[in-house]
Amino acid sequence: MLLCIDIGNTNTVLATFDGDKLVHSWRIKTDARSTADELGLMFRGLLAGDAVEITGVAACSTVPAALRSLRTMLSRYYGELPSVIVEPGVRTGVQLAIDNPKEVGADRVVNTLAAYTLYGGPSIVVDFGTTTNFDVISGRGEFLGGAFAPGIEISFDALAARAAQLRKVEATRPRSVIGKNTVECLQAGLYFGFAGQVDRIVERMAAEMGELKAVIATGGLASLVLTECRTITHHEPMITLIGLRMVYERNV
Repeated sequence: MLLCIDIGNTNTVLATFDGDKLVHSWRIKTDARSTADELGLMFRGLLAGDAVEITGVAACSTVPAALRSLRTMLSRYYGELPSVIVEPGVRTGVQLAIDNPKEVGADRVVNTLAAYTLYGGPSIVVDFGTTTNFDVISGRGEFLGGAFAPGIEISFDALAARAAQLRKVEATRPRSVIGKNTVECLQAGLYFGFAGQVDRIVERMAAEMGELKAVIATGGLASLVLTECRTITHHEPMITLIGLRMVYERNV
């Protein structure tokens, strides 16, 4: 089986694929201080728990320190297996139609590949993670750029940290947009505010592009506001890992 690893700022998501079928998946906390041996033991423990034997590895990371440890871990623990780390020089088939291609995160590249392959274009991937990323894909599968916004959880954290009479609350849908207490007021502002933010940005992007075939939600927090966003047309929580599988197949 192919092991795909997506190391994000907050979480690391792993999945195994048998051909194009996703078989297992795990989500763990990202710790940029983890050593190669700690990563190796953690990954081996997860795979052993489900009796998984892997034949190859595909990975990407937006955390430079974690990427260094990942390289060492793959060499030390899986050196006999073919592996692909998404970085400049790796074949993805994605054209980067932006000012500085070196600035683009590997996750946005593989999201573009998977979204265009699965849904066509023009399309937009809305990735709900530490930040909320909007990745815009042309009708020819090019990455055109996008937008960044603060993520849902860090917005909750910032309010709790900076406002003396506010506290950290659960990120969930409130019973009404009109909060009856402090907790509900916080939840209403952020929940409906984020849904409105997504819809407005997508609408403006669609107006500039002239047409839009699909808007795909992904990321660990997508399910929180998915039903409130009228512009979202598809939900694919594993789109980055699917993209990693596609990149692996292009290179190995």
